Formats: sequence, structure tokens, C-alpha cells
Amino acid sequence: MMAFPRRVTSVSILMGCLALAAAACVRARSAGAGVTVRAEKASSTAGPQRLDLAGYERMVKSYRGKALMVTFWATWCEPCRDEYPMISDLAKKYAPQGLAVVGVSLDEPSDLNLVHEFLDKAHPDFPNYLQKPGIDVNAFYHGVNPAWHGMMPQTVFYARDGHIARYLIGASPQAAFENAIRLILVKSDAENGQSKTAAVGE
Repeated sequence: MMAFPRRVTSVSILMGCLALAAAACVRARSAGAGVTVRAEKASSTAGPQRLDLAGYERMVKSYRGKALMVTFWATWCEPCRDEYPMISDLAKKYAPQGLAVVGVSLDEPSDLNLVHEFLDKAHPDFPNYLQKPGIDVNAFYHGVNPAWHGMMPQTVFYARDGHIARYLIGASPQAAFENAIRLILVKSDAENGQSKTAAVGE
């Protein structure tokens, strides 16, 4: 009479153990899946968006209506690395006045880790892009600025109408940057005022 309840008890214990083991496996799989998802997200986190000349022109056009400073840099370019913190400071200083800043890295895709490390240390408050591999670099340089032949660094200053107002090629002092920034801010404000006047006149 006592054997039946013992079998039921043993079976119940066995079933309970199996249930606990199954739950543990589910938790382990869930934890593993979580790690996998995080790893996939980390590995799929793209670096700076890659630009060819057409993409660059679209990017500049997207800032139409704002004073825009675009700086071209690379991790292998020592003057670029030296002036980048200054550009970052200028971006913060003049942002309240309406200045937009964009960086374009000319690093090779194989140096993407270096680009990530550089940007992680610099903590820029502005977007950065990467030159698309396999493009005609000379055509890219000329398309960006006809006076540019690839010398680094280069910074281009666009007025609100999207046209180049000034550019700096090679290492330049902060005063040259600030003069150019003030120029496009004033020029842009003047152009904006003219367009408003024209609109009222119409």
C-alpha cells in the first residue's frame, strides 16, 4: 500500500528536477542570446557614414540655410590631429550663433578602428563622415573645392546659400578659423536678411 505513494513521490521529484533543469537551460539560452544580440549590435554599429562626391554634395545641401564649416582630417595627418580639438571647441563656441560643423575623415577602411578610437577620445559634438573607398580621389578633391589637391588638413566654410565663402588648406591658426567663421555667420545673416526683405517686397 505504501509503494504507490512512494512511486508518485519519486516521479514528482524527478519531474520537478527536470523542470528546474529546463528552466535553467532557458535562462542560460536567454542570457546567451542577450550576449549575442549585444555583440551583433556592437559589431553592426557602423562607423562614420561613407561619402562619395555625390553624397558629400547632398550632405552640404542638407545644411542649406545654415553657416557650415566642413573639416577634412585623417588619423595619419598630424596637423589634423593637432587642430581637431580646436575645431571641436570652435564648434561649441559658435553653435549658439548658428554655426554647423561637419568632419570628413580621409582614412582608409582598414583604419576604421583608429578612426573610432580617435573620435572616442575627441568626443566631437558634430557628425563625422568617412570618404568612400574606391572613388576617384582627385575628382573628389576637385569636386569639393577646385583649389584643393589633397593637401591635409583642409577646412571649407559655406555661407547660408551653400556656396564656398572661404577655405583653409594646411595647418592654420585659430585666428584664421575664427575670421572665416565670423565671415560666414555675418554673410549668412546678411543673405538671410535680404531674402526676408525680398519676401516682404513681393
